Amino acid sequence: MNIANITNFIVQTDQTENIFSNSMDQDRRLKNMGFNMEKIFVEMLSRERNRSQRTNTPFILMLVGINKIMQLRSARANVNAIASVIKNNTRETDIRGWYRDNSTLGIIFIDIEEKDIPFAKEVIAGKIEEKLKANLDLETLEMLEISFHVFPEKYDVEKPDDSLEPVLYPDLTKTTALKMTGSLLKRSVDIFGSIVGLILFSPFFFVISILIKATSEGPVFFRQQRVGPFGKTFTFLKFRSMYVNNNDEIHREYVTKLIEGNKECEQKRDAKTDAPVFKIKNDPRVTPVGRFLRKTSFDELPQFINVLKGDMSLVGPRPPIPYEFEKYDIWHRERLLRMKPGITGLWQVMGRSSTNFDDMVRLDVNYLRNWSFWGDIKIIFMTPLVMVKGKGAY
Repeated sequence: MNIANITNFIVQTDQTENIFSNSMDQDRRLKNMGFNMEKIFVEMLSRERNRSQRTNTPFILMLVGINKIMQLRSARANVNAIASVIKNNTRETDIRGWYRDNSTLGIIFIDIEEKDIPFAKEVIAGKIEEKLKANLDLETLEMLEISFHVFPEKYDVEKPDDSLEPVLYPDLTKTTALKMTGSLLKRSVDIFGSIVGLILFSPFFFVISILIKATSEGPVFFRQQRVGPFGKTFTFLKFRSMYVNNNDEIHREYVTKLIEGNKECEQKRDAKTDAPVFKIKNDPRVTPVGRFLRKTSFDELPQFINVLKGDMSLVGPRPPIPYEFEKYDIWHRERLLRMKPGITGLWQVMGRSSTNFDDMVRLDVNYLRNWSFWGDIKIIFMTPLVMVKGKGAY
């Protein structure tokens, strides 16, 4: 190595050490101003969501994107100025920290009444914007990206795809090596399993299609919008089990009562058992062939196509209709925040319609929080036995 190269190496090393040292100094200064590191801030955001679920008290998450500012020579001074403005214009009870290290600062404004949310956002934005203008030059100010996000989100059944904000769930959406490995493994099983399922059940597709067309007017497949992860909708496929042009008001009314825990939804299965059934019994919309398909779950077979397309998984929570999801309590939503919906799942093999709505959600959440590859395999192998028994089906 010649002298020029050695000198160049020493300079680059010094620069790297200075950048590292400056970064450490900045982190220390922000910590002294009450800003938490990303890991802690994300954990606190998760706890605030849980607290909001229990108390029905909303909170505001304010994000200050400084990624562009970090590229400037004056980055350290600007970040210090921004952090100082935030600290001096937030309450001691508010939570400050790195939402994303060296890229986005976050502030959680807690204990705000729902009716005061619009006013609070306006006041917060106005006050902080005014102070930032006094401390930053116009060019730097224009590089800031400020956004507000309210939890819990208002679900709009007319615009379901825009209702839930992944930004409020960084602990669930952040991709780690472990999550990536699990996702790839799960997707591989989905592709293989759906192809095998479509091949294996192809004779059933043929026979069921003939039975449906021969016994009632209308298409073979029933298509419906369902809700997937973070409120995103997709076209859900089933074999048609109902007469066409029926009124869905029966189901809407029943679902509302079911989610609210109304005892009117609890029915006796038959004379042989005392187990309650949480499903519409003797639904006049269902065709005779449809009753058989529902009893055996053969109406679900076209969902292998959904799995192959990537809309669904073999195992996961059942995807609700948008008007169902609209009625969900805050904590119910967790069943659709971690994974794609599935054809089968823990609820289907543990109780199906013999389980009330809250217990169904608890089963789904338990599955999502404790997901494992072998757990999926076990549920897949248990499903055919449940189908044959017709347990909890109507």
